Amino acid sequence: MENMEEQEIVNRVANSILQVFDLEDYYPEGERVSVDISQWLWEGFVLREKDFRESLKNHDWQQYTDKYVALYCSTDAIVPAWAYMLVTVYLQPYAKYTLQGTVEELNTQLYSGILNKIDYAEFTGKPVIIKGCSKKPVPQQAYALAVQKLMPVAKSLMFGEACSSVPLYKKKI
Repeated sequence: MENMEEQEIVNRVANSILQVFDLEDYYPEGERVSVDISQWLWEGFVLREKDFRESLKNHDWQQYTDKYVALYCSTDAIVPAWAYMLVTVYLQPYAKYTLQGTVEELNTQLYSGILNKIDYAEFTGKPVIIKGCSKKPVPQQAYALAVQKLMPVAKSLMFGEACSSVPLYKKKI
């Protein structure tokens, strides 16, 4: 009993060469908002150019300052491409980034840009675990993008937590 008390508890995970890749670490901070352009269409369905332009001119665009904006149309209206482009022109001086689509697509696009800029050299030849559970809205596509970036350099890839990971890939020697 005395001998067991003297033994030091060793954190084998902390001492291993296992590298953790946490997508949450790369989460771009900032509020995400959706803007429904049907609010500027006649009865939510018809784009009358003069009225549309007037509505955009009179809209308070400053409310989107430093926000990520996803543009969409909630109705079945046929919206020409230039309409989204024109809304983007008004948002450009204020929003951090604008995308036509959903907030999930917006987050995917943001992660794509971020993951393309990372230097993955530190993961070369090492086992890598792509951390699972996150508190931030990391889109599923970001995990697929991370795998594509890490596979060429990592010795192996796993998903989850160090205590309970799912093997994904092991480089053939």
